[in-house]
Amino acid sequence: MKNVAAVALFVGAAVASPLLAQEITEPRSGAKFAAKVDDKSLLGAGLRTKTFLKVQVYALGLYVADSAISGPLATHKGKTDSPAFYRELVQGDFSKQVTMKFLRDLSASQIQEAMREALAGADKARVDTFVGYFPAITSGQECVLKWAPGGTLEAVMAGQAKPPIADKAFAAAVFGIWLGEKPIQDDLKKAIVSRAGELIR
Repeated sequence: MKNVAAVALFVGAAVASPLLAQEITEPRSGAKFAAKVDDKSLLGAGLRTKTFLKVQVYALGLYVADSAISGPLATHKGKTDSPAFYRELVQGDFSKQVTMKFLRDLSASQIQEAMREALAGADKARVDTFVGYFPAITSGQECVLKWAPGGTLEAVMAGQAKPPIADKAFAAAVFGIWLGEKPIQDDLKKAIVSRAGELIR
């Protein structure tokens, strides 16, 4: 019986493991994102393009805590295209992150200027600190921005952890770059919540 149980356990693990390792592909760039990171699920992935030539800059995945999906975000079931849903994503005090997968080389000044422009109106001292975190980027590198409890912004740039910025309003401004009322790119805003309907049940 023990052997039967062991075999059943092994088969069960083999069946489950592809689900655990599931990846979601951003269709336009082919960039792959894990469906889950720690206790967070991928709400969607999209592509940041620049200029009328639609030059691909980075693919971006938005992850949200499973506890938020079954908690505060659950009240938006069936209304994941509403302004209230996006406001909750920007301002809600729960674990979330954006993962940026860069698709081209960028100088430090290029990405810093783009971030400074996107954060116009945010606290200048915080912006100066934050944009200084971005190094020159080569295609294939990743930058991860996390919202930690209390609204502390944590950043890992190309594998290098940066000092956290404990300022909820500024963390909301950063997430608002992609999810706010005036996002950096409308189709990107929609793409990074494209799985919300199936996750929020």
